[in-house]
Amino acid sequence: MNAEEQKFTQLVKENKSTIYTVCFMFSDDKAQVDDLFQEVLINLWKGFAGFKAESAQSTWVWKVALNTCISADRKDKRRKNTEPLKVDIDLYQDTDSDTRQVRALHNRINKLQPFDRAIVLLWLENLSYDDIGAIVGISAKNVSVRLVRIKEELKKMTIND
Repeated sequence: MNAEEQKFTQLVKENKSTIYTVCFMFSDDKAQVDDLFQEVLINLWKGFAGFKAESAQSTWVWKVALNTCISADRKDKRRKNTEPLKVDIDLYQDTDSDTRQVRALHNRINKLQPFDRAIVLLWLENLSYDDIGAIVGISAKNVSVRLVRIKEELKKMTIND
C-alpha cells in the first residue's frame, strides 16, 4: 500500500462513524445505507488527491458525505423500484434502552427536506454554526434561523404523530 492509500485509509478510519451517521440519516434500509457508504467512499477517494486543506479534513468529509447522500436521495426519487441485495450484517442492531425514542426522532428527521436534514444532523453532532455553514454553504446566521424553523417543524410533527 502506497503512502496516499495509507493516508486515505486513516482518513476513513477516523471518519467512519461520521460517514455512517450521514448515510443512516438518509435511509432506513440497511442495504441502501451500505450503498450510500460505498458511494461516499468512492467520492472521497476521487477528491482525496485534490483536497487542499482549505478547511479541516473532517469538514471536507462531512461535505462530501452530505452532498453524496443528497444527490442519491434526489436520484432515488426519480428511479423506479429495485430489489435490494441481501447483506448478512445487521448494522441496526441496537441494545440501547432509548432505541424507541431515537427511532422516533430519526423518523421525524427523515420527513424533513434533505437540506434541513443535513443541518439537523450537523447540529446534533455538536458542530458550531460556523462549521455547519461552511459545510452546507450558508452563513452562520442563516444556520441559526433555519434551525429555529426546523425545530418548530419538528415540534409540529410531534403533536401530529
